[in-house]
Amino acid sequence: MKRVFVDTNIVIDLIGNREPFVKDAQRLFTLAERKEIEICVSALTLANTYYSLTRTYKVVAAKKYLQLFKILVKVVPFEEQTIDLALASNFADLEDGFQHYMALQCQAELIITRNKKDFKYAQLPTLTATEFLRHLSSKTK
Repeated sequence: MKRVFVDTNIVIDLIGNREPFVKDAQRLFTLAERKEIEICVSALTLANTYYSLTRTYKVVAAKKYLQLFKILVKVVPFEEQTIDLALASNFADLEDGFQHYMALQCQAELIITRNKKDFKYAQLPTLTATEFLRHLSSKTK
């Protein structure tokens, strides 16, 4: 089973129902629900998503959304080595460095994000959700 690491923006697209990105996010996480792929997200993603959701939803609702979401994914814990690697990296945005090294930590095959330019120093292939879904569908034809 393919293991992918999903960046925070895709998670917020899904849970926050952000148009026009929500449809691809739904298709991506449906694959995880069907056990066709394994999705890893960072513990940082849960914190950032919660913060984003509480701008729109009440705290109780935001927590409920995350509890339901967490069933679909493997959460990668924050480790000190991740922090050290990100701090010493070329990533301009420290959070992107954290995400990258957590993707390596969970042994993901690739990173799925909406902001590929943020991962120009990544050691893994980086695709948008649309690109990943197209790639999968071309393999099944």
